[in-house]
Order: sequence, then structure tokens, then C-alpha cells
Amino acid sequence: MDVATFLIQCLNALQYGLLLFLVASGLTLIFGIMGVINLAHGSFYMIGAYMAFALAPIVATTFGGGFFATLLLGTVLAVLLGYLLEWAFFSFLYEREHLQQVLMTYGLILVFEECRSLLLGDTVHGVAPPDALAGTIALGQMMTYPVYRLFVSGVCLLLALAMYLVLSRTRIGMMIRAGSTNREMVQSLGIDIKFLYRIVFAAGVAIAVFAGMIAAPVSSVYPGMGNSVLIICFVVVVIGGIGSVRGALLAALLIGVVDTFGKVLLPQASGVLVYVLMALILLWKPDGLFKAG
Repeated sequence: MDVATFLIQCLNALQYGLLLFLVASGLTLIFGIMGVINLAHGSFYMIGAYMAFALAPIVATTFGGGFFATLLLGTVLAVLLGYLLEWAFFSFLYEREHLQQVLMTYGLILVFEECRSLLLGDTVHGVAPPDALAGTIALGQMMTYPVYRLFVSGVCLLLALAMYLVLSRTRIGMMIRAGSTNREMVQSLGIDIKFLYRIVFAAGVAIAVFAGMIAAPVSSVYPGMGNSVLIICFVVVVIGGIGSVRGALLAALLIGVVDTFGKVLLPQASGVLVYVLMALILLWKPDGLFKAG
């Protein structure tokens, strides 16, 4: 492997890991802070990808906007979707057993998949990156790297930093962390924990939808794409530590490196390397790399 190829694989690993973190961070917030096993989280990623495909012509025709206007509109719609879903369904699950949570959220997967099939069909779609980011940069004499992939990595890094600052340096972040530790105590202090959970859930859905939208030009849009990303997101949450955002970031980057270089160096075994990594880390630290926070 020459230097240019190694550099490209490093950039691919970084981009994949950061995008995976973006999806998994919403799951770790919902799972770790609210205690809800949300199997439908991967469907939000799928919804985001299909939004990038379906909303683009509408935004272009109605508002004269392009890819970034589509991102903005899709994120706003995702916040509203998350808020409504928490109010209508998830608010009844906090005191229920995990089996009931699994059954209800699995039912949502079936509903989302059927709605997707009825509205947009079962074919694979491509989403073009914005013209400003459609170019490439040279890496060596023979290889290039897409500018859009660098854009995705940069956006994910900015969102990771913003998430850290909100959770660790703001009043609402303090309330979220306190609510994940002792819900009754937070309520006794006069904080509306139900509204707080609704905000957390809406933010988690919006992050997953946003991740799906920016990933669409890279991975294309296809049926069932949410189910495959859900499994790897749970691996991220388990490795990083349930409820830990910084743990999810480190775990996602580790998985990005193992998966990317595994496909290059050990293609026959690449499908199991991530799960071997999870097993080894859990043998070392059964609770994951970090605790909630």
C-alpha cells in the first residue's frame, strides 16, 4: 500500500467513522438518557436519505434553493417529526419493559418502510452533491479524493463539537445529564422532565435525519438502508458506553478504521472484524469505554 492509498483509506475511515457517530449519537442520547430501546432509529437515517432525494426538486421549484436549503428544510421537518413521535408514542414507554419498547419501535420500522414503499417506490436512487462540492482534490500523481467527503467529515466534526459544548457547558445540558441519572430528583426541582425528554428525542431524530441527508450523495438511497446502519449503531453505543457521547465518538472512529482497513487488507473477514473489536473491548471494559456523559 503506497502513501497516497494509505492517506485515502485514512480519510475514508475518518469520514465513515464521523458519519457513523452522527447517527449513533442520537441513539445513545435516546437509549442512554431516556432508557428507551429505539429500534426505529435507523429508519430516521433512511428518512433523511429519502428526504434528500425527494425534497430537492420541491425546494428547487418552490423556493429556488439547492442542496443546503434542502438540508435546512429537512432538519426542521425532522425536529417536528421527532417531537410528534415522542408525544404520540415514546412518552408512554419510559416506565414500560424493554420488550414492549422493542415491539413498539419494531412496529414503527414496518410502518416507515411501508410508507416509503408506497410514496417513493422500491428502486435505488442517486443524489448528486452540490455543484460547489462536486470536485476532487489531488492526492499524489494518480489519485484524487472527493471534496464532498471532506465536507461531510467537517460537518460531522462541527456537530460533534457543538454536541459536546451543549451537553457539558450549558444549562439544558446539565438538566439532560441530571435527568439521565435521577429523573425523580429533577422533577422535584421543578424541571419539566417530560418536555426535556421531548427535546432530547426530537434532537436525536433530527441528528439521524441530517446524517441520512448528507450521506445520500455518498451511499445512494435504497430500501432497507436504515436497518443495516441500526445494527452498527448499537455496536457503537455498546463499545462507547451507553449514554456517553464521547464514547460514541471514539467507538465510531475505531469502527471506521477497522472496517475501512479490514476491507482493504482482509476482505474475506471484514464483515466480522467490527464484532471482534466489540468482543475484545467488552472483555476489557464490560460497561464500554466511557460512562454516560
